[in-house]
Amino acid sequence: MATAYIVDAVRTAGGKRGGKLAGVHPVDLGAAVFDAIADRNNFDTSAIDDVITGCVSQGGQQTMDLGRNAVLASKLPDSIPAVTIDRQCGSSQQAMMFAAQAIMSGTQDIVLASGIESMTRVPMGSVATLFIKEGLGHYKSPRLEEKYPGIMFSQFMGAEMIVKKHGFTKDDLDAFALESHLRAKAATEAGHFKNEIVVLDIETPEGMAKHSVDEGIRFDATLEGIAGVKLLQEGGSITAATSSQICDGASAALIVSEQALKDHGLTPRARIHHISVTAGDPIIMLEEPLFATEKALKKAGMKIEDIDAYEVNEAFAPVPLAWMKYLGAQHSRLNQHGGAIALGHPLGASGTKLMATLLGVLDATGGKYGLQTMCEGGGQANVTIIERL
Repeated sequence: MATAYIVDAVRTAGGKRGGKLAGVHPVDLGAAVFDAIADRNNFDTSAIDDVITGCVSQGGQQTMDLGRNAVLASKLPDSIPAVTIDRQCGSSQQAMMFAAQAIMSGTQDIVLASGIESMTRVPMGSVATLFIKEGLGHYKSPRLEEKYPGIMFSQFMGAEMIVKKHGFTKDDLDAFALESHLRAKAATEAGHFKNEIVVLDIETPEGMAKHSVDEGIRFDATLEGIAGVKLLQEGGSITAATSSQICDGASAALIVSEQALKDHGLTPRARIHHISVTAGDPIIMLEEPLFATEKALKKAGMKIEDIDAYEVNEAFAPVPLAWMKYLGAQHSRLNQHGGAIALGHPLGASGTKLMATLLGVLDATGGKYGLQTMCEGGGQANVTIIERL
């Protein structure tokens, strides 16, 4: 089987809801990261076989094949096709995996995997609620209701279930959230994000400005401040401070074959060592990365100790905490440059976003193997293991 290589991965700096990227159309966010891939890598972009774009809220400004519209808005040739996919929060990680599968099968040589999500312009859940309000039906069918009577699938409730199941306290969650901000602050100040962030020109009330720093990082975060945020549910443990931040952003990764490396003079940053996706309990939902990672490591013939850096999406603090506890993973290797609690979680863009950060962590630490995984709606999880070259 052919080997799939990652040549490059980039992302925008995250924008808060209603923040610095609120004035940018999601199509143009995608076009910006596509342009960055073209600018940073000297090759004939007309050779790109396909663009695969992850997006969760495919409505309004993010509909009509968002990925194709981003291609048309970018400097890439109009001859490049694109498709937009939804595997919930793992959408652009799945885009990378589909790209890798295309390369490994020998059917394509250059695929651009990407993710776009403006959670300001297309609010989370709006593509369901707007249809419901218009009397156009609910995503839960009669047969699904019969199988799961009275159950509203909720990621928040799943996260609270993980807290109880794994015996965490609110103090555990608060401490983890603080660490996410401290690590993101340290990485920003050390310049670790410079190679992965695409600087955007944005309009502000004061005029044009550069957007190059993740807007969600609280550079003055304290444990007392985090602990003082009100609970999202009476009797629960999770607050907005221990949850991922709503975020606007886009990201992309260039996946190629060995032949493409030779033909276009490209230098790979990593090879894709393993890809897998699994599904489990759709109610507790966010726990699946634990079992998906266990299965992936077994298939890859590896142990958690073999992995030098992990990116586990911080949808809610109990998810990476439970992941570490279950797998016996080292805390020092997890989300070393901070996670979604500090940096934001632009839903469909988070998969390729995490890959850009994971490559940066491996470069900064000299690590060889990296693993990323994502909890997803419906009780699913993707796992990607890479080897830095």
